[in-house]
This record gives sequence, C-alpha cells and structure tokens, in this order.
Amino acid sequence: MGLIDRRALLAGAGASLLAAPAIARTLPRPTRELMVPVEGGRVYVRVNGNLAAQRAPIVMIHGGPGGTHAGFLEALPLADERAVILYDQLDTGRSDRPNDPANWRVSRFVDELEAIRTALRVPRWHVLGASWGGTVALEYGARRPAALAGLALASPLVSTRSWLADASALIQDLPPAIRAELQRCGALTMAQPPAACDAPTKAFYAAFNRRLPAAPDVAAYSRGVTGNRDMYQAMWGASEFVSTGTLKGYDGEPLLAKLEGKRTLFLCGQYDEARPVTTGAFAARVPGAEFAVIPGAAHGLFNDRAAETIGVLRGWLARQDALA
Repeated sequence: MGLIDRRALLAGAGASLLAAPAIARTLPRPTRELMVPVEGGRVYVRVNGNLAAQRAPIVMIHGGPGGTHAGFLEALPLADERAVILYDQLDTGRSDRPNDPANWRVSRFVDELEAIRTALRVPRWHVLGASWGGTVALEYGARRPAALAGLALASPLVSTRSWLADASALIQDLPPAIRAELQRCGALTMAQPPAACDAPTKAFYAAFNRRLPAAPDVAAYSRGVTGNRDMYQAMWGASEFVSTGTLKGYDGEPLLAKLEGKRTLFLCGQYDEARPVTTGAFAARVPGAEFAVIPGAAHGLFNDRAAETIGVLRGWLARQDALA
C-alpha cells in the first residue's frame, strides 16, 4: 500500500526489469511550504502552482500507512494548470513524529485534510488518494464535504478482505518456485516472516508494486524524506500478504454508496496489487463514476507510467471543472 521496510527491495527488483532511460532534470521547487497544526502535532505541506488560479487545486494523499509525499513528485507537471498540494501524514516524512499510536486512527487522518484546506484557505479542491491514501480519500468523500470538487481513488484500499484476496490471486500468477517459497518461508501466514522471505517477497513487489526504479531525481529526493515502518506494521502488518494491524478488519465498501458518481474516478495499473477487476467492480458500485486502467503500470502509477497517469487525470479534471 505504501511503505514496508522490505520495500527497499524494490530498488533492486525494479532494476531487473526493463527501465526507461534516465533523463536529466531538476524537480521543481515548491511554491510554498508550511507546517499545519492537526490533532497530535503538525503536518508538512508543500504547494506547487498558484492556489488562486481559476482551476481548483488538487491535493494528493500518499499511501502506506507510513509512506510520504515523495511518491507524487512525478505528478507535479499538473501544476502548469492548477496548484498541486502534497503533504506528509502525521508521524511520517517531514511532519512531526510524536509516534503515539493513539493518533493512528482513520478518522484523524481524514480530519487532516480539512485542517490543510483551512490553513491554505482553499474554498474548493479535488482530492486524490492512492492505496492507503485511497482509504482516507474514500472516507473524506463519503462525508460529502461542500469543498469537494472531485474525488479520485487510485489503486485504493477499500476493504482489507478485498486487498488480501487480490494478493492471494496475484500470488498464483507468480512462477511456481516463487509461490512455493512464499508458502515455505511463512510470508503468507506469519506476522513477522523471517529474512528467508525477502527474495520471494521482492519478486511479488517487482511484478505488482513497482515495475521500474524511481527516476534518479525522485530517488535522491526520497532519501531525505523517510517513511515510518512502525506505523505500517501497527496499522497493517509486516507485508501485503497478511494484515495483523488495526486495519485488519477495515471495510469501507459501504461508503461507496455515499459517493457522488459523476464526481468520482477510480484508476489502477494493469499489473496493480489493487487488481483492475476489483477496482473496476468498486467503480461499478458508484453510478456515474469513471474507471481507468493505466497500461503497463503496477501499483505505483506515477512511478511506472507518469505521463499516462497524468494524461488520465488531466482529462478527468477538465470534466470536473466543467461541472463546477
């Protein structure tokens, strides 16, 4: 969903696949940075673009739990037409780190959004949540706030049972030797699998999480924005295969009925952990919602296919602007 300690394996895993040639570039500096008070501390927020522009801004909610805003750096080209707001949830990235598990509640993470919107004095915005961030976005959208111009759920964690069912199905697509090793080492059942599980776990992530290494500039930036493995483990578990944390019984499927269809986009990658068949079925439960699959991408849509993902979002955002 976002951050796992073993996700460091992805660097090596992605390098084993066909990578796009590196292109020298410099990431745009933020137009504005601030620390916003929320329950439990302050969260880091960065803005690229003009918040006063005619088009409503878009805020992006990172995955994890315990991931960071760095996963959305490839989305910054959208700032040429509207402001892009990125932030780190409390206890991760550049935000305050009280590391109090009492703060690791879904409702508190949802409340962070309104605190950020109020601090930025944004009257109306689009909200995109990816993976665990999709859970936060789903919960926010179900509240039907007047400020919500459009809701995008990218490879979302809608319910833990559907997520684990997808993981189980995808494991069957791995080579037999890798499947056998995942079962033999305990990765599919143990709350804390041994190091022997690292290699087969890496194979799963290389196939279904991110299929390419991060661009050099994104990788360099990310090294200075660390996630929170403790949060991931406390809320989810040790890996994508087993949920033992506070989200193990999470079920946001009833919230789908509360979403405004014409304002909602579901999207995922062709090889996503959140499988297209599952994400598409969720979209079908929201009458009028749009659904898009990004060809060639796994779970990290912006990492694997940034241009295609941005293209889908530009079209959808333009249609949402027309509804305003």
